[in-house]
Amino acid sequence: MSYKAEYIWIDGTEPTAKLRSKTRILADGEALPVWGFDGSSTNQAEGHASDRVLQPVFSCPDPIRGGSAVLVLCEVMNIDMTPHESNTRALLRPVAERFAGQAPVFGIEQEYTFFDGSRPLGFPVNGFPAAQGGYYCGVGSDEIFGRDIVEKHLDHCLAAGLSISGINAEVMPGQWEFQVGPVGPLEVSDQLWIARWLLYRTAEDFNVSATLNPKPVKGDWNGAGAHTNFSTKAMREDYRAIIAACEALGEGSKPLDHVKNYGAGIDERLTGLHETAPWNEFSYGVSDRGASVRIPWQVERDGAGYIEDRRPNANVDPYVVTRLITDTCCSGLERDGLL
Repeated sequence: MSYKAEYIWIDGTEPTAKLRSKTRILADGEALPVWGFDGSSTNQAEGHASDRVLQPVFSCPDPIRGGSAVLVLCEVMNIDMTPHESNTRALLRPVAERFAGQAPVFGIEQEYTFFDGSRPLGFPVNGFPAAQGGYYCGVGSDEIFGRDIVEKHLDHCLAAGLSISGINAEVMPGQWEFQVGPVGPLEVSDQLWIARWLLYRTAEDFNVSATLNPKPVKGDWNGAGAHTNFSTKAMREDYRAIIAACEALGEGSKPLDHVKNYGAGIDERLTGLHETAPWNEFSYGVSDRGASVRIPWQVERDGAGYIEDRRPNANVDPYVVTRLITDTCCSGLERDGLL
């Protein structure tokens, strides 16, 4: 007997990496081995030295194939087993380990947009639909497009054992969101990449594509983000740590250091309109969706909780955003003695 293992990895496409995958057949009971691939076809090698290695790091049940099939997320390694330069997970690992004592956890809100050919799902063939607003968390076939795909994707994520905590329709037709977490930085990033793969694969069966383009439609339409919720043990116990984390994110060159790594095309989305702060200004505030970082109202009321960095694009690399936020906020709390 044998089982199917779908090996999934992040390629070297710039400015936004793509997901790749291929299938391996393994004997029942056989451990997941390292595997090779042609890096010259994924922007991760040149043809004269094209071999790259897939190192399994996370696996879960494959809800599409079912049975004993599994999905296998891999880090990309060079043939000497050093991390490939495109391997951003390898950069997160030591940061997550260093600050593990602060118990950092993340919840990432992944927005995305369905497209039917060249049009967002729900947009008429000619012209535009009614202005945005009524579509957000809406109901009814005149306002909601793609719910059957969304529900199937949710079922797949749950069957895979991912930490999916919710879904909702967003403000533009064909635009949706799912949330992963709250779990640790490596866990949320691994699971978000798998959830993205499942999103693309599920949409295939409906002849629809899903995009993480941060500004899928120009003009007076919301962009697509990956709002990133973050807390440490201290933040979940003391409001002073909430403020200290916000201050750390706004200190010195940190705002621009973060924004330039929060996804390609961020200046098109962070304009100061459509519930965003300008990309080149940093701010934080309670219940303020026009700020760079929002402190939820209940956090102020309770005197503890978490913060939401609203700047990351939908196309952000979760390994990068969790590394930057963990390093910046945990270093600041450590310096201020708020552990």
